[in-house]
Amino acid sequence: MKGKAWSGRFSKPTDKLVEQFTESISFDHRLIEEDILGSIAHARMLGKCGIIAQAEADAIVDGLESILQDVRSGKVELDPSAEDVHMNVERLLFEKIGETAGKLHTARSRNDQICLDIRLFLKHNLDTIINSLSNIQGVILDKAAEHAESIMPGFTHLQHAQPITLGHHLMAWFWMLERDKARLSDCARRVNVCPLGSGALAGTTLPIDREFVAKELGFESISENSIDAVSDRDFLSEFAAGSAILMTHLSRFAEEIIIWATQEFGFIELDDSVATGSSIMPQKKNPDVAELIRGKCARVIANTVNLLTVQKGLPLAYNRDLQEDKEPLFDTVDTVLGALEVFALMLARCTFNVERMREAAAEGFATATDLAEHLVRQGVPFRKAHEQVGKLIAWCIENGKSLTELTLDEIRRFAPNATEDVMKEITLESSVARRSSYGGTSPTEVRRQIEKARQILAGFTR
Repeated sequence: MKGKAWSGRFSKPTDKLVEQFTESISFDHRLIEEDILGSIAHARMLGKCGIIAQAEADAIVDGLESILQDVRSGKVELDPSAEDVHMNVERLLFEKIGETAGKLHTARSRNDQICLDIRLFLKHNLDTIINSLSNIQGVILDKAAEHAESIMPGFTHLQHAQPITLGHHLMAWFWMLERDKARLSDCARRVNVCPLGSGALAGTTLPIDREFVAKELGFESISENSIDAVSDRDFLSEFAAGSAILMTHLSRFAEEIIIWATQEFGFIELDDSVATGSSIMPQKKNPDVAELIRGKCARVIANTVNLLTVQKGLPLAYNRDLQEDKEPLFDTVDTVLGALEVFALMLARCTFNVERMREAAAEGFATATDLAEHLVRQGVPFRKAHEQVGKLIAWCIENGKSLTELTLDEIRRFAPNATEDVMKEITLESSVARRSSYGGTSPTEVRRQIEKARQILAGFTR
């Protein structure tokens, strides 16, 4: 094949500056395996339907399979002047089998071809991402089971709120990631649609078999409308948005690790293998992995905006603007997969300072709500109980006392309905153990969550 695939209508060669500006092979080369696999399925269909001779189809398939082997062994050099991955594959095929290669592009356009390539690429990588999510969830479950009874302070507004178990806190992240997995799994259903056969936008007059191609490539269905199939990238936007939510969850989790690793908190110790040091301060151990995950979240959010903005003003059907969809797609996939892999490693190797966590939970009147709820059980309206305990806390602050240091008489000065049982109910262990409402922080409930979560993971397949 010589010259451009579309050069017949043109009387002048493409200016070199235009070639440089419009080429996409510098990034869409990543789709070469998907492009070859799609072309193999297409060629088989052309032969099956009698659109080209079976011998020609066989020669094309043999040539493409040979090119695929060359790609996987690193023997292929791509030509930037061939514009994109599709034309590079076609050029390589011409070199392998000669003029018969010119029949491969029968009944298809680069418009439906690129849609096929990116759907195949995303199908594979969604499976990898979802499995990586499950891996992190498994690490969380192991840590949560280990610390189902480890007491720590729970926070609101980053202020001490109520005592909880570390296992309960970790399980909150499990369920967030479970929703991320569900979102991406749902997105995968909409990705799993074969667009090949849509042509440039109007289909083809040739007797193709779209269902055959879809089955060959493992798609669940074929697209219903040829214009829609080649012109929309909502499935990429959906993937990017789901990834942005996932990365936001990882970023928040990473932020907690960063805070907990400070000397001021001292809740967590990062393993030396997943931390870095300072070039000038010998004593430093920096949570760079967590910080980079937090920072890379911004890339994925930006990629979501990028993809939406590219599409927002496009008339139907295909426009060259859509060439700009691939770099944010590739960057999102790379960033998410990298973050998931290193986050799992960092979390698996960390250790929690449960003594320091319990010590912190004892500070700041964390069982004040337990005292208020004790009064409610004695018939005191909650608002009244809240006021009485608030005044008691203010008195404790003025007199340098904690709740557990008070006598029953001191409590009754502000909360006359308190009974002798109150002294047992405002301990950390009692506070945590008695919060056994469904989804609560008691060790019993945490273990129930963990068991249910393990069943979910065991039953999950992609």
